[in-house]
Amino acid sequence: MSFHSICTLALVALAGVVEGEEAPGAHGSGSDSSSTNGGSQKKSHESPELQAAAAVDNARFARYTLSILASVVIALFTYRVVIHSVRYIRTLACLNNDTQRYFKMPSQLFGSVKQHLLYAPLFRRRHNREIHLGWLHLGYVPTRFQSLFLIGVVGMNITLSVYGIEWNGDRAAALSHLRNRTGTLSIVNMIPLVIMAGRNNPLIGLLNISFDSFNLVHRWFGRIVVLQALAHTLAMVVKLHDKGGWKAVSKSFEGSHMLITGLVATIVWVGILLQGSAILRHALYETFLHLHIVLVVVSVAFLWMHLDGLYPQKYLLAVILLWVLERSMRVFLLIYRNVGRGGTKAELELLPGDACRVTLKMARPWIFKPGQHAFITIPSVGLWTSHPFSLAWSDTEERTDSEKGLVIDHSDILARSQTSMSMIIRRRNGFTEQLFRKAEKSSLGRATVTALIEGPYGGHHVLHSYGTVMIFAGGVGITHQVPFVRDLVAGYANGTVAARRVILVWVIQSPEHLEWIRPWMTTILAMDKRRDILRIQLFVTRPRSTKEIHSPSATVQMFPGKPNVDTLVEMESENQIGAMGVSVCGTGGLSDDVRAAVRKRQGVRNIDFLEESFTW
Repeated sequence: MSFHSICTLALVALAGVVEGEEAPGAHGSGSDSSSTNGGSQKKSHESPELQAAAAVDNARFARYTLSILASVVIALFTYRVVIHSVRYIRTLACLNNDTQRYFKMPSQLFGSVKQHLLYAPLFRRRHNREIHLGWLHLGYVPTRFQSLFLIGVVGMNITLSVYGIEWNGDRAAALSHLRNRTGTLSIVNMIPLVIMAGRNNPLIGLLNISFDSFNLVHRWFGRIVVLQALAHTLAMVVKLHDKGGWKAVSKSFEGSHMLITGLVATIVWVGILLQGSAILRHALYETFLHLHIVLVVVSVAFLWMHLDGLYPQKYLLAVILLWVLERSMRVFLLIYRNVGRGGTKAELELLPGDACRVTLKMARPWIFKPGQHAFITIPSVGLWTSHPFSLAWSDTEERTDSEKGLVIDHSDILARSQTSMSMIIRRRNGFTEQLFRKAEKSSLGRATVTALIEGPYGGHHVLHSYGTVMIFAGGVGITHQVPFVRDLVAGYANGTVAARRVILVWVIQSPEHLEWIRPWMTTILAMDKRRDILRIQLFVTRPRSTKEIHSPSATVQMFPGKPNVDTLVEMESENQIGAMGVSVCGTGGLSDDVRAAVRKRQGVRNIDFLEESFTW
């Protein structure tokens, strides 16, 4: 059973535990309180009947929140199954069909949905290009679909936080209801918050939605949790102040374990909100990440003490179990992939253009798929920190028995062979800078270090069903795209893909960047039937002289300057075979240009857009 299946079953079990609990009211767990996230057994102006009814409402609205989110997951999963089925059938139908005319024609309705909703930026064309204020990073603009989803989530939480409260009745009773309602919902929203934060989020594979998108939603759920906790705390303070001013507020906190722990949890949450701003994340990411984890652990610990014996503690237990499950899986992967058989070694090799090729000789390999990435840890460079990088290439070498000199049986290669996976890492700040210096100080710019690899992650996009494939890469983004090129050329030669035209467009600053993937590209160019399917266009934006720009052949061409993305997409769409898939991995500006070109042709041709990005 796969880990995603295990996680999904665990989520279902947790939901059963949480929702199967008896609703509060009869036993007083949801009664009025003067706390920050639940309620203490203090005297109230409300009758026991009203308190019990309010507690039942809080539990009901908590279930509504989880049910609505589960319904969204089911709807997205249904959409994913339909799309996957269509592509699978299309692949089978096009294996021996060189024209694929039927699949070239678009669906007008679905084309309009893609143009105006699924692929559309919030406003005009800016989405993946960062917003800057001088040297400050202010984040990214979500897509239109992401924005509508986030508006729906925020609207749902506002509605459920205030609906059913008697605002025209007793002020103290209304504040009590608001306090308990927002406190309960704040904890309930921590369940999707922690699921979306994990690398092993089972919804990534289940829904074929990127970690990048879940990371965006994670941040917004975090803001909702903090705002509801603040509303919860303020409602309590206002109620106490109405009773006897600030003296009553101060007196209530004196010696109250519940109030103090709840207040500390709220203050820590506010600190997490401020600390998680885009400006600080970009300026000091490593500091942000470690401080973020510490603050979350502290807030959950105080929240657990605050909710001792109260109904919402069941939701917090689900949050803790989910977090422990995800972290345990990461530890398991680290141990399984790296312990034994000599461990995992990383060979560092300096490359022109401030880059470093890292080749990982793995203790236990996996079956490599295009689009995968992994987290690597190199203790001698970055201590315990792990960093994600796209896997650009994989090779498997048959080991030779040191005593007998015999080649191990080929059927045992995956289990006992020496598998290497390579990535290109561009020199930036922090870990990549230290890695570059490590290789620079070594003899001939090469070094071998002990490493840990955690993965694989990603690899959910498949391009086999498209008759025409355009692959755009900007700079080091080529590492994500090279495996797709290799896979499609091999699939064409073997007759296992629908692809008949593959165009790779790579935008680089200098010709020396070609050295990053030269050995891999040499292998691809020598593959069987490569000339029948693959064309490569290289655009050099900062050539030192025109002599550097020369085209080796008719299928591998080099041009100075930036590409006109719209023109390139138009040329290929005019000669399109079957459905067309356009993939991009590169700078935000390049991604936005490709997105705009694809959107422009929706309803005219059957064209899909696939974007790989990592925004933090």
